[in-house]
Amino acid sequence: MEAMMDLTEKTLSREEKYSGPLFSVHTDQVLLPNGQTSYREVVEHVDGVAVLALDERNNVLAVRQYRYVFGRTLLELPAGKLDPGEDPVTGALRELKEETGAVPDTFLPLGRILPAPGCYSEVLHLFLARNLHMGEQHLDPGEFLHVERIPFDEMVHRCLDGEIEDAKTVAAVLKAKVQLNL
Repeated sequence: MEAMMDLTEKTLSREEKYSGPLFSVHTDQVLLPNGQTSYREVVEHVDGVAVLALDERNNVLAVRQYRYVFGRTLLELPAGKLDPGEDPVTGALRELKEETGAVPDTFLPLGRILPAPGCYSEVLHLFLARNLHMGEQHLDPGEFLHVERIPFDEMVHRCLDGEIEDAKTVAAVLKAKVQLNL
């Protein structure tokens, strides 16, 4: 049996391209496992959270918002970035309250996902919220969205048929479907 090759790429040099409040970009020259060199463009992005919130009728609290990068409105789970040093649970509860007004009695982790590991460093922490108490939204300045309640089974169908393309939403809905047998 042949030994498995070490697949690690070693950084030889780094050139910073951009640094902003949400992300930074750099290009690295790397040494490949075969001894050749190549370049890697990397976006260092702050980590984020997303919450699959289910009301008493098993409806998902989803948000519809315009996504400039794609030039259209998308249906997604409430989500956002973590503040520096913020615990994912704290950040997820904050985002859920800000975007939907919901505060849950039950809050469970659904795991983590790497949305685009080829060039993007963000880790997204997924959660399930149940037994919701509804209050007022507290949107950030410049944040505009509509909250919708969609039956969980319909969300599953929309994820599977490609109507919902947002990775965090698809992952959280399908993880809940399988892990929790919803």
